[in-house]
Formats: sequence, structure tokens, C-alpha cells
Amino acid sequence: MSGQPFYKQQNLLNSGSRRAFLLKAGLITSGIFLSGCIKKLKSATYKNIKGGLRGPNVKAGHILRDQTLLPAPTSTRNLKTLIIGSGISGLAAAWRMKRQGHHDFELLELEDQLGGNAHSGSNAVSDYPLGAHYITIANNEDQILIDFLTECGVITGFENGLPVYNEYYLCFDPEERLLINGQWQEGLVPEFGITPADRAQIKRFFKLIEELKTAKGTDDKYAFAIPLDNSSADERYRRLDSLSFKNYLITEGYTSPYLLWYLDYCCKDDYGQTTDKISAWAGLHYFAARKGKAANAESNAVLTWPNGNGWLMKQLASSVKEHTRTGSMCYGVSVLAQGNVQVDVMDIKSGTTSTIIAERVIMATPQFVNQKIIKSPINRHFNIHSFNYSPWFVANITVNNLPQTNGRGLSWDNVAYNTASVGYVNANQQSLNTGDNKKVLTYYLPLCDREPRVARLAAYTRTYQQWLDIVIPELEFMHPGITAHIEQVDGWIWGHGMIAPTLNYIWGSERKNAQAPVNEVLFFAHTDLSGISIFEEAFHQGIKAANDVLASYEPKHNI
Repeated sequence: MSGQPFYKQQNLLNSGSRRAFLLKAGLITSGIFLSGCIKKLKSATYKNIKGGLRGPNVKAGHILRDQTLLPAPTSTRNLKTLIIGSGISGLAAAWRMKRQGHHDFELLELEDQLGGNAHSGSNAVSDYPLGAHYITIANNEDQILIDFLTECGVITGFENGLPVYNEYYLCFDPEERLLINGQWQEGLVPEFGITPADRAQIKRFFKLIEELKTAKGTDDKYAFAIPLDNSSADERYRRLDSLSFKNYLITEGYTSPYLLWYLDYCCKDDYGQTTDKISAWAGLHYFAARKGKAANAESNAVLTWPNGNGWLMKQLASSVKEHTRTGSMCYGVSVLAQGNVQVDVMDIKSGTTSTIIAERVIMATPQFVNQKIIKSPINRHFNIHSFNYSPWFVANITVNNLPQTNGRGLSWDNVAYNTASVGYVNANQQSLNTGDNKKVLTYYLPLCDREPRVARLAAYTRTYQQWLDIVIPELEFMHPGITAHIEQVDGWIWGHGMIAPTLNYIWGSERKNAQAPVNEVLFFAHTDLSGISIFEEAFHQGIKAANDVLASYEPKHNI
């Protein structure tokens, strides 16, 4: 076990009372809702299961959190452009710069590996994701994303103006299944055992979505687009951001418990929160913004890899590998009077510090981290408390056999109706080797049963055994008898897994203010500046920051 994720909330409770508070609230030993049909198991049944808990770097987090006194920098060097953070936004910025012929830059990463929330892992059985595990085919007007996907072989050509996608990366069938009313059905939209009235409401909702996919505002922009900042400014759409998705659905007469469960599932899956917390604009964007078409696949077909979006991350990283440095923690960022930026850096392994003087800096790091490392007198004019980050628990579960139940067989995405998690993906789905029963199942649990700070604190406090008490009963419900076939469970805690597009966040002033560069020398790129934590938004955040930096180097001509 490598310890806990690197950032902890310190002001919620003092350290002496935390565990007592959590025990009293029942958030350590259970804390996750189990439906009435899921039974807790005796812990002795887990005794042969290997594994542990991991998360982002705890040592670096302690330094940032506690403002630990660091030794004075022993060296200073100059650099044209510095990128801080190697998530998709930082890597996309680096990729764009190099592609535009700008080579005097470095990308620094705190962890020992690149990728941020697109990080992945592996064992003897398979590669597996630790974060997001898919993208859909690109919207056809998203030329720069299409260029990237073409460059890395995801798109292999074009027919009649439509991209041809690599068949190996298109999700293999069977793609999705749902355990509902005692049987696995094909697809995740509830169908088996539901009433005609429920079917009618589901049909009406998806008819609305088809209309919204092509809807445009008075400015002739799509109502819902990717990147989302390209969406229409028409008030009839943007005002949906001030209404919860749940209240919107109630107002529109959607009452089917099956439809409402499905929409809750979708919001948990993409945003880490339920419909009562997510804005109606964001809830509809989930369905209406993706409009991709391909020559050899259905509209909005899924692209996936054994290591999920870690595969895409590695394609970006391989193109800029000579510019990247891992194990480098930036702990101080200051804009100097001379018009450049001073960045103080600690080498995590050696404990030594140094200073970089850069002409431009892109901070591809979340705002709760930026708040710790940006030094006054910089004032960015936004309220950090308007940024709501959803915590997650991910478990990669190695099994030597998978007991099956009624209905549809194992699929790529496997979900059980009315359970706490959003199910699991079969990391081996794209494998051509079908001779071995061993598999890795990547289980995703959004920690949205409590207010995020409390859920985050409980996540940090639970033991490995207590996480098994949450995960395995649900797996037993889905696959009775599976416990005897589980060899290993590797848990990963994302304390701030993704930004949640809560009410008034996407089109409110706080996000816009946080996007603004400082003195045209300090720039920002991260999905929390978008409001939706998907690959495409992270990619475009990086591209925009790189373009802004490159434009800032252009000479200004007076007219």
C-alpha cells in the first residue's frame, strides 16, 4: 500500500475527532448505500484476496498541504515555456506546441508517471484503467481532435468525407448490459420487466434528445457542443444551468423510476454526482453534445482500450517525451515585475529545490492545487469554493472465473440496476486471446452518498478491508459465487476525481474568471475550467492554452 491521495481537506474536522465523527456517522465501516437485495459478507471470506490501496503521491501532498519548510533553491535556469501538470490538458498543450514548431518548453509532473486522472495500471493478466476508460468517436467538425486521432492511428482514413476508425479500437461486441429484475438485458436503458408507461416516458425523453442534438440558438451555434464553450449563448438554453437536472425532469413530467434511475446513473458516470446536484444544462449536454458519424461505425460509437484513456495519454506523451520530467513538484509560482514567471521546483526523490524563470507558464493543474502554489499578490478573482470535486473509488479486480447468471453474457460495460456503483468494465474486452478465464474487472464507485468533503474524508479513513466490505457484496449480487474466484483487488482513491457541473457553474462567472490568464504570462488549462471532466474537454483546454501562449509571443503591431 502506497498510502493516501495527496490532498486532504483540513478544515472540516480536527484530526482528533475525525475518526470518531465518521464512526458515529457509519461512514467508515459502511457509508455506501447497499440495496435491500445486497447482503454483507463475513470478512473471513476475503482472507485469500491479495491487494491494497493506492492513490496519488502522499509525500508531495503533505508538503503542499502543510506548507512544509523547504530548503532554499540551489540553482536557477531560464526557459521559454513551462507546463505544469501532465494530465490530458498539459500533454495536449505540449503536443500542440511541438506540432506548431515551438520546442523550447518543458512539462513537469509531480508523480513518477505521466497522465493525471488518465493514469492506468497493469498486472500479469491485463492492462487496466485507473480513471476514464473510453471516448466516443469525434464530432465531425472537431478537426484538431480528428487530426490527433489520425496521427495516432485511431482514424485510418476517410470515405465519402467520413472518418474510418480502426476496428481494433471500436468497442467489441457485446458492448453493454444491465442486471435488472433478475436478468441481464442488452443495453443500459431499462427494458426488461418495465411497464408500457415507463417505456413511453423513456421513448419521449430520447425523442427530446434527438431534437436537442441538432438544436441551434439564435447565434446559429449548437445548443450543446464539444468543447462546451462552443455552445450557443442563447438564454433559452443557458438558463437551464441554474436549474437542477432533477427539477427539470420533474417539471417536464418525467416520473418513471426506471428512466430517473438511468439518468442518475449517467450523471454519476460522467460527473460523479446525482441529478439533484447537476445542472439541467449539464445533464442534457451528456446526451446531446456528441454528434459524431463514421464511415464504419454507428453514430457516437465507443472507442476503448484495455488501459482505457491511458492509451490516448501515452500517444500524447510519446510525442513530447524529450520535454517531460516526472517527480518534479512545483510548490511556488510568482509573476515577477520583469514580466516573467518564477517557479520553484522540488525534486521529489532527492529533496533538492531549484528555480525556473520562464517567459510563459501553463498551469495544467486543478484549481485547488493552484490555490496552494500560486503566491500573492496574484489575485485571480474567483471563489475556489464554487469548484466542487467528486471523489471516486476505483478497484481493479482480478478473477480466475466469472460465474454467470440469466440473460446477456459478459459485456464491455456491466451495470446492476439500483446499486451504488456505476458497474464495471471488462478490461480484457478488446483482447483477441479468449483461451484464459482470467480477467480484470475495473469497478467504478462515485462517492456521492454524502457531501463531497465528508465523502472524501471517509474515503481516506477506510481501510482496505472496509473497502472490500463495500465492493464484494455488490459483485456477489451481480455474480453469485464470485468471491471464491477473486485473486486480487487493487484499490485506487481519487480524492478529487473530477469536477462536478453543479448549478450555475458552467455558465456562471466563477468558471469564466478562473480561465483568465494573469498578465498574459501565466495561463491555465484543466477540465475544472470546463466543468465537464471528459477527454475531449481536457484536450481542448490544453490546445487553447497552447494557442494563447503562442499568440502571446507574436509581436504586437500598432495600427
